[in-house]
Amino acid sequence: MKIIFYISAVAALVGCASAAPSLPTQANVDLNKYTGTWYEQARLPNSFQRDCASDVRADYTLQPGNTIKVVNQCKQKDGSVKIAQAEGRLAANATAPDFSKLQVRFAPKWTSWLPMVWGDYWIMKIHGDYKYSLVGTPNRQFLWVLSREKQADERVVNELLAYAANHGFAVQDITRTSQ
Repeated sequence: MKIIFYISAVAALVGCASAAPSLPTQANVDLNKYTGTWYEQARLPNSFQRDCASDVRADYTLQPGNTIKVVNQCKQKDGSVKIAQAEGRLAANATAPDFSKLQVRFAPKWTSWLPMVWGDYWIMKIHGDYKYSLVGTPNRQFLWVLSREKQADERVVNELLAYAANHGFAVQDITRTSQ
């Protein structure tokens, strides 16, 4: 009898859940211009970056078939450098030439057939001819403000964070990155 109650309760909660509103993305993203080095200026806290203290950057290299090699690195709290490599691809729900909706996989290549190893990486906004990028996930759990230079224009960073707030991101929880 208890099991029927729990199943009914879960079913009722799932039925009440509402989908997040759609997340707008940048039109006409040019992957050739997007590749290169990006420096993190701000992010929503997440478990996989909890030990990153400073010097957070990402290097993107375009590969054949419009895939992207991703190399992320940061200086950890103990002073050591953490490096993580990944592969990026066009998201399953995106169609070329819409390169704003990407997915990234940090798991081993042999797991790439599993949908759960791919995380969303949606380019929400590009500012200043690929000098700044706002990246988020449609569930609003992850957000990054990136720039081409280590030291960013605070006005632009705040403008991008305001844009994210207007689209449902909890920017009051943002962590500023020391470069």
